[in-house]
Amino acid sequence: MFHFFRKKTADSTLFYHTDVHSHILPYVDHGAQHTQMGIDLLKAEMEMGISRVVLTSHVTSEVFENTNDSLTQAFIPFQEAVKEAGIDMQLHLSAEYRIDEFWRKQYEEGKILPMPGNYLLLENSFYQELIGSEQIMFDLNCRGYHPILAHPERYPYYAQDKDRYTAMHQSNVLFQVNILSFTGYFGHTARETAFWLLNHDLVDFLGSDIHHHKHAKIIKDYLAGKEWRKIAQKLQGRILNDEV
Repeated sequence: MFHFFRKKTADSTLFYHTDVHSHILPYVDHGAQHTQMGIDLLKAEMEMGISRVVLTSHVTSEVFENTNDSLTQAFIPFQEAVKEAGIDMQLHLSAEYRIDEFWRKQYEEGKILPMPGNYLLLENSFYQELIGSEQIMFDLNCRGYHPILAHPERYPYYAQDKDRYTAMHQSNVLFQVNILSFTGYFGHTARETAFWLLNHDLVDFLGSDIHHHKHAKIIKDYLAGKEWRKIAQKLQGRILNDEV
């Protein structure tokens, strides 16, 4: 079943070793649905050259109202299961925070889980930008955090007004683009915008945004292709994944 775990070649590995966006922590969102699935996804990451994974489960109002406590309670047994499975992987607990009212409450109470280095992965609504989201990112910078906008290529309101990308980036908002977006998995607009960001030197991080086995298979196949090698050549030495 998991044939894509069996073979590892130099042509299908990444040029960095830290995945800053993943949904591998089981039982907390619509990513890994059980412990074995989470372990399988970590094995897939290792096949692609990853040795450090930041677990960035969704924190979203009404849908996935995860807290520091709920994520930690899921993380501790998973970390033990990973060790028992003999997987040599560094795991860091953080989250992908949707900028919404639930986020505001958690943030105001100081109940957030930044990545190492005080990086924070934030996402906006795919349908409508929350008023004041850029002010929130400015405030985070002022408080010593480094806001990372998750998959900016997937927000149509930014893609239709690309000057917004430049303005945000100049205000110290970092951009994390999904490898899946380059493959066309999220549609033509996301793919086209991902390449636009690449060609304008606006990609600071790459992420798998891996949720399930299908994502792993698509990414691994893409890494073996010529298009990925051109992307890697463009970004090698520039992206910040391994600085987290």
